[in-house]
Amino acid sequence: MASNSQGNMGGKSNRGFASMDPQRQREIASEGGRAAHEKGTAHEFTSEEAREAGRKGGQARSANRRNAVMNQNSSSHASGSNSNPGSHGGSSGSSNNE
Repeated sequence: MASNSQGNMGGKSNRGFASMDPQRQREIASEGGRAAHEKGTAHEFTSEEAREAGRKGGQARSANRRNAVMNQNSSSHASGSNSNPGSHGGSSGSSNNE
């Protein structure tokens, strides 16, 4: 079996952008941003575009929170946790079969 010469013991790769120091990632991203501005292809948001993006982000976040609460409620109900066993047709000791 081949050994990793860089001492990779955590199972993660020591290569690529994600494995870099966060400061180095910022430097590289900054260089890309400067190049785009110099080339004239960088997008600059107008205040209206920024406002619209913020509004959409807020809507998405509140929808995600709503869905998380709904999923949490339905999973606890579906998992069989009965706080009131008589309310779901369970046997409570009495029967109407006479």
